[in-house]
Amino acid sequence: MRPHETPAVFGGRPAQRLLKVVDGLTFARGDWNPQQCAWLAGTPDAFVPDLPWGAVLTSEDADGGPSDPRYAHAPVGTAPATQPDERPRIRVSQRGAAAPGDVIELLPERHRIRTRYRRGANANTLFATERCNSHCLMCSQPPRRVDDDWRVKDLLEVIALLDDDVPELGLSGGEPTLLGDGLLDILRACRDRLPGTAMHVLSNGRRFGTTSLANGVAGLRHPHLTWGVPLYADVADVHDYVVQSAGAFDETLRGLLVMASKGLSFEIRVVLTAPTVARLPALADFIWRHLPAAVHVAFMGLEPIGFALANRNALWVDPADMSEPLTRAVHYLANRGMAVSLYNLPLCVLPTALRPFARRSISDWKQRYLDTCDGCAVRERCAGFFEWVKPGWIPRGLHALNDVEAHEA
Repeated sequence: MRPHETPAVFGGRPAQRLLKVVDGLTFARGDWNPQQCAWLAGTPDAFVPDLPWGAVLTSEDADGGPSDPRYAHAPVGTAPATQPDERPRIRVSQRGAAAPGDVIELLPERHRIRTRYRRGANANTLFATERCNSHCLMCSQPPRRVDDDWRVKDLLEVIALLDDDVPELGLSGGEPTLLGDGLLDILRACRDRLPGTAMHVLSNGRRFGTTSLANGVAGLRHPHLTWGVPLYADVADVHDYVVQSAGAFDETLRGLLVMASKGLSFEIRVVLTAPTVARLPALADFIWRHLPAAVHVAFMGLEPIGFALANRNALWVDPADMSEPLTRAVHYLANRGMAVSLYNLPLCVLPTALRPFARRSISDWKQRYLDTCDGCAVRERCAGFFEWVKPGWIPRGLHALNDVEAHEA
């Protein structure tokens, strides 16, 4: 999988920070301004159409390589003396670092390019803010108190460069609702630019208790917008402990009820941790009785990064030790007609009765399989592991499923 950031050598100073990567077919099929595009040339000597491209991309391991005189010792902000035209040229360190349809951010001061959107990826997500009004014990993106309202303008520029047939797009943080009206601007741009794209926004839901936000979102009439809201327990003290914020349970529940009253689509997300697993059956009953409008309930394995690393001893539960309450909770909801899924859990460590609910949920750029997974008959539909999994986070009982077990899964 291509990395999010790739080393690059800049020959010339690009005028645009964000560019759409194009080849002939991508450019012909879209109404793109060439100044907002990076032409993917491949080799330094490849044909480049005579248009005012924002940049021309070549790769270091293509013919011409790092010794190509147009890039030799080219300092950032200057064009090599032998460059045949004034279009900035960028040499990336590996072939395939960018592909047609991608949106890239140019970071010449760091000698890198960053991929902001990857065509064909299974999980493209816009990052809204580093701020959050919760402080969850297992947060994979620890919040920071910063003024990053500038991200609204940045995301609007990214959205303008996206393929208009993106099947699904996420928005996450931090807590996106802290952007205020800027969030509405982002969602409005997605509605107008990508009317057929399913939008999924991760939010703790706490600010929806004020009807002004709910009214604003409802007024957008986005046709394919769903909110993913975490609820970790059926009682306040457990939920508030996990999110490290007193009163959060009441605010989240109030927000969810207001969202339901406004006809907003939402799912409930439950991260599986030691403080919460014993109450999973009670939580399932609570969701069914009080939040029947939820379109989906996802029970999620821990991501071993961020705050989870420091809090492992307080959070980690081996899947084998949660199978009984998890099975009861999942089947309680499924038997009542609610859509239920299991995320971030390998198939082989789940009871047979739970395997049909497991999804290949981990984003392709951060998914990996262990040596134990070699030869597994269901590898292509298993969530696998996060790229940064380490000993201590690997469940016991891990094994490659054979054909008979695969049939049962």
